[in-house]
Amino acid sequence: MAKMIQCVVLNKEAESMESAPHPGDLGLRIIDSVSAEGWNKWLEHLTMIINENGLNTADPKSLKFIEQHMIGFLFNEGDFSGAGGFAPPTARK
Repeated sequence: MAKMIQCVVLNKEAESMESAPHPGDLGLRIIDSVSAEGWNKWLEHLTMIINENGLNTADPKSLKFIEQHMIGFLFNEGDFSGAGGFAPPTARK
């Protein structure tokens, strides 16, 4: 059975991740306070950020930008503006 934590993204108790998704102290902070479901919400948001801003994940400047947005999204800290107003297309019928 997975460990339960109080998720700062979902604002409720939820299952934790099995391992830290990021290195270092930030990774430890994430694993202690962000659930697996909360992390998946970040990954969905990350896709929008990368696409809307044309980021290259091999570029150190892009990685710094992504990390700043990650801290903002997960912990509501810092100045992040989301994905530049990107709105996903509606599903086709």
